[in-house]
Amino acid sequence: MADKGNGGFTLPRGATGLQREKDGPLPETDLSAFRAALYAAARVGGGRAGEVEEQEYPLTFHTATVIGPAGENVVLCHAHHPWVAFAAARRNWYAEGFLAPPPWAHAFADAGFTVLSGERLATPLRDVDTSVLTRGEWRQVRLYGITTLGGVLFNAWD
Repeated sequence: MADKGNGGFTLPRGATGLQREKDGPLPETDLSAFRAALYAAARVGGGRAGEVEEQEYPLTFHTATVIGPAGENVVLCHAHHPWVAFAAARRNWYAEGFLAPPPWAHAFADAGFTVLSGERLATPLRDVDTSVLTRGEWRQVRLYGITTLGGVLFNAWD
């Protein structure tokens, strides 16, 4: 499913990557499905898949690249929910700098991932259903000055 705009977005448990012990483990995105979608996207885009960096604490996302005729595209995959986003450069934290999905991004949607637009990720938190966030998660949001959906989803809380 491709994300088209700024309609309502509800954060599910695990969106921040932080967990409470009493809630049990967070869900995990199928990394092999992400890799398969990455290779499919690279083929559709006339390029090749680059290295996949698996998520490690404290990151909440996997990072990969697609190298094509137009250059290198950074692909982010949330570690706990099947969300994919695109960025201009590899970083450990994303509060901004998200790009519009490239034309071949539909390969991720075809594989069951939700492709998040740069516009969606720039959505202010006041326009997101954050009712599932705990006090601890809100503390991190305030501590790091996060004000957008993208900042909550693609982070490296400490």
